Amino acid sequence: MIQQQYFRRCLAIFASASLVLGGCTTALVHDDVKYPQTGAHCSGSQGVDDSSIAVLPVPVVAFVVPHASLHDIKADDYLKRCGDPTKLINRKVEVNRTACIPAGLTRIITLGIWQWCPASISWEADVKAS
Repeated sequence: MIQQQYFRRCLAIFASASLVLGGCTTALVHDDVKYPQTGAHCSGSQGVDDSSIAVLPVPVVAFVVPHASLHDIKADDYLKRCGDPTKLINRKVEVNRTACIPAGLTRIITLGIWQWCPASISWEADVKAS
């Protein structure tokens, strides 16, 4: 009986951890193109503000209504730093929102109206040789 409760408790912890951490990183762009000659490799990362606000900003009700992003994160804005978009191959842009989990406290403090999310974005691409 005790082993069964222990197994259920471990299973519940594992299931909740996989649900929470499974959606923390989102790939905006991921290309895998094989090209024999690449001129250079470009990569970088940066912290971004991925905060959101409730569509209906009424305290407490805001917990159950959808949230809209305050800052639109577009892959092209970061890939432009690597050069001409027509010469980029093997592009990859990811947004990591792991830091949003502890920052979710801001949603509780503001009664669901606003949530601060300090995300991290990383990008990389190969530049074709001319």
